[in-house]
Amino acid sequence: MNNAAEIDRYVNNAKEILSRDAKKQGTQYQDVKYVQMASGTAYNAVLMVADEFLKQKEGDKFVKPKSIEVYRKRIVKHDKKFLAYLNEAYDRLHLLGYYHGTHSVQIIREGFEYLEKMRKML
Repeated sequence: MNNAAEIDRYVNNAKEILSRDAKKQGTQYQDVKYVQMASGTAYNAVLMVADEFLKQKEGDKFVKPKSIEVYRKRIVKHDKKFLAYLNEAYDRLHLLGYYHGTHSVQIIREGFEYLEKMRKML
């Protein structure tokens, strides 16, 4: 499976978890457990996109970063706009969605939007 297909699989799985299990009511999700699961899955897709970006920029020198700080330090050398999208996706999907367990549909939607903006830059 190529990387784009794998990223698609993660994104689709995250969206499926939200639509099937998170129990959206208006602007809020009712079951935060599934928001956290979906957010974690989507954030993994963000990291996969960031890895692809760095592979394109660094070529044979690419080594998978071990932390978000290392991603940031390496990405800023290549593209500040991509870094801004990564930071926004990190805030919404990892911190607010996965770690804090937000109920906000808007926050999670925005996280997916930043993920897609990152993908378009590949």
